[in-house]
Amino acid sequence: MSGMAEKLDLLRKIIASRESMLVSFSGGVDSSLLAAISREVLGERALAVILDSPLMPRREIEHARSVARRLGIECIVVEHDVLDLESVVENSPERCYHCKKSSARLLRSIASSLGIGCVADGVNTTDYNDYRPGIKACDEEGICHPFVDACISKPEIREMARSIGMDFWSRPSSACLASRIPYGMRITPHVLKRVEQAEDLLRDMGLSQVRVRAHEDLARIEVLPSDIHRVLMQRESIVNELRRLGFVYITLDLEGYRSGSMNAGVRM
Repeated sequence: MSGMAEKLDLLRKIIASRESMLVSFSGGVDSSLLAAISREVLGERALAVILDSPLMPRREIEHARSVARRLGIECIVVEHDVLDLESVVENSPERCYHCKKSSARLLRSIASSLGIGCVADGVNTTDYNDYRPGIKACDEEGICHPFVDACISKPEIREMARSIGMDFWSRPSSACLASRIPYGMRITPHVLKRVEQAEDLLRDMGLSQVRVRAHEDLARIEVLPSDIHRVLMQRESIVNELRRLGFVYITLDLEGYRSGSMNAGVRM
């Protein structure tokens, strides 16, 4: 625990050295802890910005707003339609690079207009274990990674949030809706909406960590291995509801939920 406390103290010092900070905010555990510490250290010189894009589920937008209110950090929501970018819509393995590049530039523009010297995100050391071309884009645009600077991993972020009494510490990981679509399949508003509605239905059935990967008309459902039996118990209802949304084939991935499963086979 002493090592954790030292890292948290280092994180505070890193944030304080920036004097002002715009936090790229999604309401997830990482950006929420960063926003909380930024608010604690910098006060009104900390700002959270939510980029409202078609790739972000509506539930996540509302959740992010709610977290920002509870943290007491000023928060603004800015629309950002990344589907205007063909490099995103065509959905190559470099999609995240192009999306993050555009988002980072917008955040830097907002920060500059408000006189804020630093844009920071919740990237942490664990993120480097997966294929994340978006990190390269953020680095190129000068986005700061305070957790990386303090050598803090995802499990440590959760433990830090728990230790300082943040109720979001155990919130399941989330990701943009594009991560449900295999590379090479074009991203359209229709596909994104169908995936979002399918996941909302499953969450309303009491499943927390859920992904519905859309392989054209096939839905591949990922849940925690411990929840697979719950899906099977509600099999008929799930099949009927997902077919109503337009899926023809509904499958359950026996390997269970895993972050970045669409990156299987992609060279890092």
